[in-house]
Amino acid sequence: MSLQSVRDFFAEKAPDISVIESAISSATVALAAEAYGVEPGRIAKTLSLRIGERVILIVAAGTSRMDNKKVKAAFGGKPKMLGLEEVAEITGHEVGGVCPFGLKTPLPIYCDVSLKAFDVVVPAAGSTHSAVRITPERMVDLTAAEWVDVCEIRP
Repeated sequence: MSLQSVRDFFAEKAPDISVIESAISSATVALAAEAYGVEPGRIAKTLSLRIGERVILIVAAGTSRMDNKKVKAAFGGKPKMLGLEEVAEITGHEVGGVCPFGLKTPLPIYCDVSLKAFDVVVPAAGSTHSAVRITPERMVDLTAAEWVDVCEIRP
C-alpha cells in the first residue's frame, strides 16, 4: 500500500521521477547508503515528530542529528518521536520507509537546511526497500515543505 501511494504520488506530480527498489533493506541510513551507492549524508531521513498536539515530518541529511533546542525554538514545544504503530497509522509508511510523499494523512513537512549541502538526495519511498533520487529543492516544491534549521551535522 505505502509503496504504491508513493508511486501514485510521483505518477501524478512528477512522472519523470522513478521509484527505485533495492533487494537489500534500506531501513537505516547506513543500509540505505550501501543499497543506493551514496554517502550517508545524501540519505534524506524523515523524522516523525509530535510537538504538543501537532504531528510534523522533518526531512534531514542522513548524517545530521536533530537539535531539540532548535526544534523547540522553531515549533514552540518539545519534540517527541512517534512510536512505530503511530508512524504507520498516521503516515501510511512503515518505519524505515517513511518519506514526505504519498502520505495517508496530510502533514506539515519541513526540510532541514542540512539537505542543501547536496545536489541530489535519496529519501525512502514508502518501504524499507525503495527510494527516489531527487534534488532537495524539487522535494520541497513537490511536498509544499518549508526550510528549517533544526539539525546539527555529525562528523
